[in-house]
Amino acid sequence: MIIAVDRNIPLAASAFGTLGEVRLLETTGVTPDAVRDAGALVIRSETKVGRALLEGSAVRFVGSATIGTDHCDLRYLGDQGIVFSNAPGSNANSVKEYVLAALLALARNAGVQLRGRTIGVVGVGNVGSRVAAVGRALGMNVLLNDPPRARAEGGKEFLPLDALMDADVVTLHVPLTREGTDATFHLFEEKRIGAMKRGAILMNTSRGAVVETRAAASALSSGRLSAAVFDVWEGEPRIDAELLRLATLGTPHIAGYSLDGKVNAVGMVRRAFCAWRRDASVWNPAPEIPPAPVTSVALCAGETPEQSLERAVTAAYDIALDDRNLRAMLEIRGADRGPYFMRLRTGYRLRREFAATRVALPAGSAGVRGLLEAVGFPPPDVSRP
Repeated sequence: MIIAVDRNIPLAASAFGTLGEVRLLETTGVTPDAVRDAGALVIRSETKVGRALLEGSAVRFVGSATIGTDHCDLRYLGDQGIVFSNAPGSNANSVKEYVLAALLALARNAGVQLRGRTIGVVGVGNVGSRVAAVGRALGMNVLLNDPPRARAEGGKEFLPLDALMDADVVTLHVPLTREGTDATFHLFEEKRIGAMKRGAILMNTSRGAVVETRAAASALSSGRLSAAVFDVWEGEPRIDAELLRLATLGTPHIAGYSLDGKVNAVGMVRRAFCAWRRDASVWNPAPEIPPAPVTSVALCAGETPEQSLERAVTAAYDIALDDRNLRAMLEIRGADRGPYFMRLRTGYRLRREFAATRVALPAGSAGVRGLLEAVGFPPPDVSRP
């Protein structure tokens, strides 16, 4: 079987090489002609999958190494009897770490502590539940909104969206849906953003169209929002330059782009493929995964636990670098901005999750030890007094 695979998916040749003839394609090269004789197709979210791509092809399995499905016409795939698999939750830890890095950077720049602040988490699934746990570890007051879970589970922990509007930070972790009771398209538009606490912070790592671009830009320029973090944008890859200028932190849809998360996604799609083919083979990617760019960091005495955590997080993942790389887009001509955005994604730098970086603590740092472990760092090394 020919397995057509986006070559930008890490370790794809290794993962699928024993299962068929792997045909590696550039993202832009995933075309009807390129996949016509393939029995399986493995793609990322940049590739739109539906009738236009697959009609007349031999494809019987589509795997998306992503958490979302809005780039795939699931009704068409179902009608054609094409098996579909994606990777929900594969990059949840990566997005959690991105959100933590953003929160710590904003707090440092504003000269404030996160402890005692209120964070509202909209969407409490694989990612949102982890973000909520991080908020609690930081000593924040955590408010949760998830209407589907509220209906299914009951209980008092899930609040109406209106109840989150007085939060200091609102962070979005919902799928993009355009119909139904829980539609999220432009969930945060002018009226909703206007209901937020003046001076609040809005963070979006879900899908760009969950936030209305004009409303967000207006709220930032007027001071209604004191800061905003956007990893996802309406109209990607041709994103709104004015919103990027106004955003406190802006990144090119890479919150979930840790190598660990990508490899998790490949493994999930491979297992689904093997289940479809009734193949019992296993794949161990560990020997092929490179070490983190920063494998260790030594913290200093005399800092607060939050300051020490921020230092460790920045060593493991420097969110400001991703912001600078995207912001450089503003210096190039408009027609080249979309391709530049895409290159930042497809050529994204090596990023490992916190577990790949060891932290050395000075003696007497018990307060930060538990905090580091709570957010995913390995047990720290503590020096003797």
